[in-house]
Amino acid sequence: MDEPDTAAILPEDLLSASSTDDQLSDSEDRKDEAGLPTATTSVPPSCRCPVPVSVEPVLFLSIFSLALQAPLTTQYLWDRISEDLGYNGSRRSECSNSSVDPDPLQKEVETLTAHWNLYISLGGFSVGLVIVPLLGSWSDVAGRRTVLILPNFGLALQAVVYLVVMYLKLPVVCFLVGRLLSGLSGDFNAVLAGCFSYVADISDKRSRTFRVAVLEACLGISGMLASIIGGQWRRAQGYINPFWLVLATNLASALYAYLFIRESVRPDPSARLLSARHYKAVWRLYSTGGISGAGGGGEPLHRGKLWLYTLCFFLVVAVHFGTRELYVLYELSSPLCWDSALIGYGSAALNLAYLSSLLGLKVMQRCLQDSWVALVGLVSNITGLVVFSVAHTTQLMFTGYGLCFLFMASTPVLRSKLSKLVDPSEQGALFACVACVESLCFLVGSSLFNSLYPATLHFMKGFSFLFAAIVLLIPAAIIG
Repeated sequence: MDEPDTAAILPEDLLSASSTDDQLSDSEDRKDEAGLPTATTSVPPSCRCPVPVSVEPVLFLSIFSLALQAPLTTQYLWDRISEDLGYNGSRRSECSNSSVDPDPLQKEVETLTAHWNLYISLGGFSVGLVIVPLLGSWSDVAGRRTVLILPNFGLALQAVVYLVVMYLKLPVVCFLVGRLLSGLSGDFNAVLAGCFSYVADISDKRSRTFRVAVLEACLGISGMLASIIGGQWRRAQGYINPFWLVLATNLASALYAYLFIRESVRPDPSARLLSARHYKAVWRLYSTGGISGAGGGGEPLHRGKLWLYTLCFFLVVAVHFGTRELYVLYELSSPLCWDSALIGYGSAALNLAYLSSLLGLKVMQRCLQDSWVALVGLVSNITGLVVFSVAHTTQLMFTGYGLCFLFMASTPVLRSKLSKLVDPSEQGALFACVACVESLCFLVGSSLFNSLYPATLHFMKGFSFLFAAIVLLIPAAIIG
């Protein structure tokens, strides 16, 4: 029977279930050929809502909470450390008179704030580096919904710890406890792995790049809204009330995933979370090229592409993470001396580039191959970073934000290319690897740039941004 006739007779849910069964049987045949364990198919996909809903709202809410709390946490650290050291904000006089020598106490506040950012980030992401591959590979057999729900509860628990620290004015080292608890549940990278795996499950290769770019745009739009709200709200009411919204948003994201997301893979009730098999799946992916690369004549080339695209992704995302933490510090101190409202507008301008990158990617795909789209995105990022490195006025800083309007066009292309290189049954393991790489990116980027920034203040305040632009030349050369 032709497909239009079938669609006229069978309900949409049965059609989608039949399609899922076909994909699962093909996947399990490939696993049998490779000598790998297969998942049982006796349990139907769960669905709590009759209307198919995708994962974009989950990612939107999760990044909203993250973007709302990240700059506020840095500013809170700045204020608490300033209070402990007796720094009273004399930087305002430096902003109005550029001939005044920088206050040595301000440099100490900058240095300590950068270092505490580093310690807190290292604590959470080092734990997540172990947990995320486990959760991602497990989701290939146990389903995606749990990997979308559990990390949001961990992020909510982190917000609770932050609120307790602010209410009781506990030492800032207690922030590290919240990050460790969030890391044990997979942190935000587990949400990313689950969302991108889900999209890979429900999209074909032709539309995957744009679907991935839509998810990336959700990151930017929610981040832009959170940045604007956070800056104004903090100036009006302080830190505590915005963090109550962070807690509510994380709980709402978990509740949405529980109620409305329908499974994209057939769950295996016997799948164990704590199993070395999940780590072996991740290792096999990059050592042999996975199921699709195992035993084939093009195995070295297949494996080489995986490693090269992963290296490009690592360098690009490490620069994104590393420089993002420096923007607030760079803007707080002289000669810019921005207040919380301007910092919010700056973060919003940076996050707006996610949306402009999505629109640019859609237009460029009509006349350019994906690799050229990635190169255009890298050029946009490099030029913006060069301007940031010499920005001493508010106008020049916003010019740099404007030049970065396509800087996020490269990462969805790289994610899509990686996804197309592996078997459909390996998407969870792949995006667990990608999330693991993102954790490593945060570790390396945060360590490198938070250490480089205070070390280079004495000869060039914006050297870290110039260094980041030079690093991006490497993935541009590889892709080119």
